[in-house]
Amino acid sequence: MTTVPDAADLSTQRALADWLPGRLAAEAPSVLVIGDLMLDGWWNGTIERLCREAPAPVVDLQARHSVPGGAANTAMNLAALGARVSVAGIIGTDDAGADLRRQLVAAGIDVTHLHSHPDMVTTTKIRISSGGQVMLRLDDAARTVPAPALAALASSVRAAVERRDAVLVCDYGNGVLAGPVHEGLVQALARSATGGSGPDRPLVVVDSHDPRPWAALNPDLVTPNAQETARLLDLRLPDGQDRAETVSGHGPALLAATGAAAVVVTLDRDGTVLVRPDGGTHRTWARPAAEKQASGAGDTFVAALTLARSAGLPLTASLDLAQAAADVVVHQPGTSVCSTSQLGRYLAAFADTALGADELEQQLELHRSEGQRIVLTNGCFDVLHSGHTRYLNQAKQLGDILVVALNSDDSVTRLKGPGRPINPVADRAAVVAALSCVDYVTVFDTPTAEPLIRQLRPDVYAKGGDYSPEMLAETPAVEESGGRVAILDYVAERSTTAVVNRIRGGEGVAAVLPGPGD
Repeated sequence: MTTVPDAADLSTQRALADWLPGRLAAEAPSVLVIGDLMLDGWWNGTIERLCREAPAPVVDLQARHSVPGGAANTAMNLAALGARVSVAGIIGTDDAGADLRRQLVAAGIDVTHLHSHPDMVTTTKIRISSGGQVMLRLDDAARTVPAPALAALASSVRAAVERRDAVLVCDYGNGVLAGPVHEGLVQALARSATGGSGPDRPLVVVDSHDPRPWAALNPDLVTPNAQETARLLDLRLPDGQDRAETVSGHGPALLAATGAAAVVVTLDRDGTVLVRPDGGTHRTWARPAAEKQASGAGDTFVAALTLARSAGLPLTASLDLAQAAADVVVHQPGTSVCSTSQLGRYLAAFADTALGADELEQQLELHRSEGQRIVLTNGCFDVLHSGHTRYLNQAKQLGDILVVALNSDDSVTRLKGPGRPINPVADRAAVVAALSCVDYVTVFDTPTAEPLIRQLRPDVYAKGGDYSPEMLAETPAVEESGGRVAILDYVAERSTTAVVNRIRGGEGVAAVLPGPGD
């Protein structure tokens, strides 16, 4: 793993790199997680017979394992990623509550504002599995939350949110955040009279089954999943990738319903969609694993997102990082967390992912056999910036598989002159491959991408900038194999040249800049 650059300015960091999780952990933001804390049980055994009373399998238990779930799992993920975490909520004085409290304390989480009450049932979700398959889930939860417990939590809300970098509301509808607690949070996190954030207001993130009651908070971020979004919009979302387009098209309605500055809709295997008031969107794409007994990836996602934003990472880069963290836990069984070291190793794994053209051609043939559309784009992608990420996300949406062909170092020097590239091709490949929208990276050394296009035969060749298809030398090669050329948005004043000039103290960056692949 590379050394963490202490002087790195996180507010301008667009690329994911193996050192970034460590740098975020070094910031150690203070985060309060308030909401429905649960205990997840994973009981595993063997099945060799049916019971006599009914045609039901008998599970001979061999192992029992309990871990924090719900808001408690979110807190555990934050702690594993380096945040200073405090939890606020209500649990019982039962065995499950004692187990949950013990595990939180062992993880270094502050439980000062975690209230226990003898009439409260600690929510538990026990999954019974055999042979890697969950057979049954047993849920136990309080039907009502004791009024004295609600009053006690409400009275501690203001103290709980003080001097926090972020407050994460995890509301799963169990009643812990009802009535006086809700009112106390709204008052404690009220915005200033002018509508902006108060001077001491932390980042506010809401992860709720129904974000509408929290609109009064004017949260910075809300993170509904697909089902919750459908309920918010009172419509049925289509299947597959069309869900993302539908969500983006209803962005204003989502923002209005939630009162949020931005909404991130999580779409499980299809990644996430960000919608903002300016109409801007951003996509992440998941790298799902084969079906396993994984649970809590959404908790990991919102934890990593909150950590990154509270540490100052730009929103789109924070989303990419959160998607990477979620990708880590979906490859792990049970309710699990993503740690700083795990996330760093995951990002480091992209360092050697550039494929040769022949190997890539074989991989793409497999995707074609499954009916997937191949999108190819190319460029130097030297110092990654927002123009790059916007452009690559647009390119991904033109098909199913996005291939990015990078100019070799010699090729960049021929195109850009001495002193370029800033980053060698191995580093550029690692950074680009780590973006969730990118499926494959390759390198080419020819004057144009025409030979590579003839070999890979993409369905779509995407190019950014003020071009037309007729201006591109690659167009005939694309059309010969039945593909089409797509010209994507030209991002004014977003180029590597401009970034390098600013870094080097250059003056008077030209108004006409190279395209996003620069």
